[in-house]
Amino acid sequence: MTTYIAASSSENEVSQIIYPTSDGEPVAETYDHLYAILTTLEVLRLYLQGRRATVLGNQYLFYAQELPKLRVAPDVMVIYDVEPGGRDSYKIWEEKQVPKVVFEMTSAGTQKEDQETKKDLYENIEIQEYWLFDPKGEWIEEQLVGYKLGKNGYERITNSCSEVLQLRLEVEGKLIGFYRLDNGEKLLVSDELVEALRTETLRRMEAEALAEQERQRAEQEHQRAKELEALLSRYREQFGELPESN
Repeated sequence: MTTYIAASSSENEVSQIIYPTSDGEPVAETYDHLYAILTTLEVLRLYLQGRRATVLGNQYLFYAQELPKLRVAPDVMVIYDVEPGGRDSYKIWEEKQVPKVVFEMTSAGTQKEDQETKKDLYENIEIQEYWLFDPKGEWIEEQLVGYKLGKNGYERITNSCSEVLQLRLEVEGKLIGFYRLDNGEKLLVSDELVEALRTETLRRMEAEALAEQERQRAEQEHQRAKELEALLSRYREQFGELPESN
C-alpha cells in the first residue's frame, strides 16, 4: 500500500500547477442522497467540535503531488490531527494526514465505482474505514456496509461500529443514526438545524436543476447556430454570397 505520491520538483514548478476545486457536476443524484450527505456532515462536525479534526463533504481529495488529475471527491471524509475548519480542497502531502474515515452515499448508478474503483483507491491510500450507505436500498439490502483496513486490505465490519469514530452506526430510514460507544447516546442536531438542512438541500437541488436547464438551453442554441451555419454554407456553395442589405 502507498499513503500518497510525493514529487520532488522545484517549488516554482509546483506553484504553477492548478488544483481545481469543483468539477461542475451535481453534488448528489437525488434529494435523499444530498440530504444524507449534509446530515452526516453536520452530525459528525458537531461531534468533533473542540478536537483537532475536520469533516469535509464533496470536496476534492488530491493524493498525488503535481498530478492534479489524480483526485477523488468523497461524499464525506473525516480527518484527524489537522486544523479544524473547511478547505476548498484537501491535499494529503500538505496536511500530512490521510483521511481516517470516508462515507459514500451510494446508488445503483454509482455501485460499480463505489464498490470497485473507490474502494480500491481508498484501500491503497490507507483510509482506515470506508462506509457505503444506500439511502434508497437500491443495491445494498441492509443499506449500510462498512470496511476497515486490515493486514491484507479492507475487511467487512460486522458490528456496525466505527472504531475510529467510536460510534455505532444504525440505519434510520434514509439517514444514518450515530450513537456513542461510551454511553450509548445518540448524536442529535437541533430541530432548527434539521429544518435548515432540509431547506439547504432543496435550495441546492433547485439550483442544480436550473443550471442543468440553462446548460441544455445553451446546447440547443449552439446546435441551432451550427445548423444555420451549415445551411448558409450550402447556400453559398450553390448561389454564392448572400446579397448585402441596403
